[in-house]
Amino acid sequence: MKVALITGSSKGLGRAIAESFAQKNYNIVIHYNLHEKEAFNLQDELKRKYHVQVLCTKADIKEENDIKNMVSKTMETFGRIDVLVNNAGICKETLISEKNKQTFHETLDTNLIGPFLISKYVGEIMKKQEYGKIINISSTNAFMGHPMSMEYDASKLALLSLTKNLAVEFAPYVNVNAIIPGYINTDMNKIEDEELQKIFIEEESKHILLGRFAEPEEIANVALFLASEEARYINGSFLVVDGGGI
Repeated sequence: MKVALITGSSKGLGRAIAESFAQKNYNIVIHYNLHEKEAFNLQDELKRKYHVQVLCTKADIKEENDIKNMVSKTMETFGRIDVLVNNAGICKETLISEKNKQTFHETLDTNLIGPFLISKYVGEIMKKQEYGKIINISSTNAFMGHPMSMEYDASKLALLSLTKNLAVEFAPYVNVNAIIPGYINTDMNKIEDEELQKIFIEEESKHILLGRFAEPEEIANVALFLASEEARYINGSFLVVDGGGI
């Protein structure tokens, strides 16, 4: 059975991606940092529903040693890694007056340097296997001006450049592509005030041809496609999945 490692997979989009791959009979590596309970609950659920092997592994992807340990534990358990989905990321919306070097670095270390390091170690394994798929989760924020989230936006644009370079580095055995989602119905796009949340969704949906946010499963299905043999000739590409943003 093939093995898929999905970072940030205890909740939200990562959870949906993990379940989509489990449905297709992949063994799953659930990565988490803070949400241990959710990760192990998902582990139990995937085992029960899909009868696949599931490994839960904790790692702070800002720390290279944590990444090395996660990759080593995966190889000790499964002996291979067929798919890597770099999904884990953070977004802190603050005024520029509240931003500083430390907060900027934290976002870049999580959203860009982390995926680079994970891809570096996993990509070498995939080259030796002469097979692998790396899928980076970017964002339409990469192309827009949102000063409140400028470090997030910068990281997601840089992730596209990283995708191109990794595709060159690991060719011809490893396909490296990026998904560029728009708004998704996940905690990252939720506001605590219910009325403000309703207004936010209504206003932003006006700029989407389909008139709504994506469900996590709809983005997960795209990741599943990019990992499939049907997508074997897609490499170094960016797939925008935003419902027709205008």
